[in-house]
Amino acid sequence: MEQLFYKILKFGLVGFSGLLIDFGTTWLLKDRLKANKYLANCTGFSLAVISNFMLNRVWTFQSHNIHWEGEFAKFVLISLIGLALNTGFLYLFHQSRFKLPFYFAKFLATLVVFIWNFTANFIFTFS
Repeated sequence: MEQLFYKILKFGLVGFSGLLIDFGTTWLLKDRLKANKYLANCTGFSLAVISNFMLNRVWTFQSHNIHWEGEFAKFVLISLIGLALNTGFLYLFHQSRFKLPFYFAKFLATLVVFIWNFTANFIFTFS
């Protein structure tokens, strides 16, 4: 149980670094370069996925699987599902029902998707 706790903690720290990459990229594209906010969201999320895979593989799950390409493919698939969930929750929280400010809605969507990402990667990618 203690190992699981540390994996969740590490996953969370890696996720926080990804959050900084995601939010920073989204802000740069959306607010500075005036790109579409959903395109900016997808780009930020994608860059964070690549960073998170590398950090989680080495640090969180300490994978020694020589077939890292398969792990990456699984991680990307889980992340794409997470992206769909993230974008759906972002839309729900920001434009649909709740009308929350964009970045607060993005933060809440990210928290919800964290549960999906950890569970799926723990069971499927790095088991």
